[in-house]
Amino acid sequence: MELTIYNSEDLTLVRERRSVGFRKGVNPLQFSWSGTLIDPTSVELSFGDAEGKLRVLDTTFPHDKPQMLYWNVAADEAVSATVEISYFTSGIHWSADYVAIADREESNLDLDGFVKIDNRSGEEYQQASVRLVVGEINLVQKIAELARIAPQQVNELKEEEFRQLRHRAARKAMAPAPMAMMELSAGDGVGMAQSQPKEVAKEGLGEYFIYTIEGRETIPDGWSKRLRSFQAKAAPMETVYRYRQPQYGDRLTRLYLLDNAKESNLGETPIPNGKVSILRRDDAGGLIYLAEQQIKYVPIGDELELELGENPEVIFELVPKRVYRDNIWMRMHKANIYKRVDDGHIQVDHRARVEGWDEHTLYEQRIRNYTDKPIRVEIRRAFDGDVTFKSDLKAKAHDYRTVEFEAEVDAGERAALEYQLIVANGYNAKQNRVEIVR
Repeated sequence: MELTIYNSEDLTLVRERRSVGFRKGVNPLQFSWSGTLIDPTSVELSFGDAEGKLRVLDTTFPHDKPQMLYWNVAADEAVSATVEISYFTSGIHWSADYVAIADREESNLDLDGFVKIDNRSGEEYQQASVRLVVGEINLVQKIAELARIAPQQVNELKEEEFRQLRHRAARKAMAPAPMAMMELSAGDGVGMAQSQPKEVAKEGLGEYFIYTIEGRETIPDGWSKRLRSFQAKAAPMETVYRYRQPQYGDRLTRLYLLDNAKESNLGETPIPNGKVSILRRDDAGGLIYLAEQQIKYVPIGDELELELGENPEVIFELVPKRVYRDNIWMRMHKANIYKRVDDGHIQVDHRARVEGWDEHTLYEQRIRNYTDKPIRVEIRRAFDGDVTFKSDLKAKAHDYRTVEFEAEVDAGERAALEYQLIVANGYNAKQNRVEIVR
């Protein structure tokens, strides 16, 4: 028995292998799916190495037994064969969860991954090899390739043709594991506990991956089972404080960062989306609960971010210190002339009005670090309009309207990062962008 579970389509490919003895002549085989979510249009029968000796004459669906079918199989001679019955069912799902434990110094992290399989299909699967699809299979594209049409034409296919092509595309994408993997046996466990951690074999298949859990599992209907998927011990990480309003809100957020790479004892496969419980060891060797969050799918080579929220021991505030205006332009109504107002006094027609000016605001970004460790702070701020960012900070452009800069603050110390914003208004504004000057 083998299950390949694909959450995104609520689709599980089931492959059953059974040893059957056939007598010479016509042999009836019966298959039923009463009370299950099996798609009867997806059921297929094959004979493996005995394909040339056996053939299906016909398939019958009895009217009085709507959830049953019969195959009449012709055998040229008496033969024993391993037949394979495959089909798609729904109602089986899997989810990932993780436990992340940082060391006292917050320089290394133990990351344990688990998968939970939930069976609500109406069928119990005994001693099954379990495979999990991670990522997205572009079934529309694959259906289009099989039908030799453009992807936008897939919706125009007839329902029966679409279903058949969908089954073919899914079978091809969720290709079976090698027979050697099917023959592995690690015992049968029921419930949540496992006597030994399960190993996971990974196979890269373009935009998605397939995890094969070593050994076999019995998954009763209506049950959930939790299996270990991987362990990363002492993965090097970095603690960073970030201000990025679109991502984390209007606050300074503490994060643990580690790469999904071999250098972090990871990097063999993408990390599926799931829930992470984050803890840290204390001086006595105990555990301190820090946070819980949902992480998104992390491809190989990308950065895994564990968000811890605000740290009350780090104070972060932006203080405006001075505001003034200059470079003021007036519109003279009689002649429709623009005239700049300098520092001296000029007489202006009472109907003249201000059409352009530059507004200067001097800010101080204050950071106070009351922790017992130095911290690194990364700040991104976005500005609308025609803006000049003037500062001695080593600032750089993240995009055309976003400036980013960093600071290191020692334990028990504070930093005052100054910068000036010059916003061109009205007639003075030329384009929507930020220019950085020193």
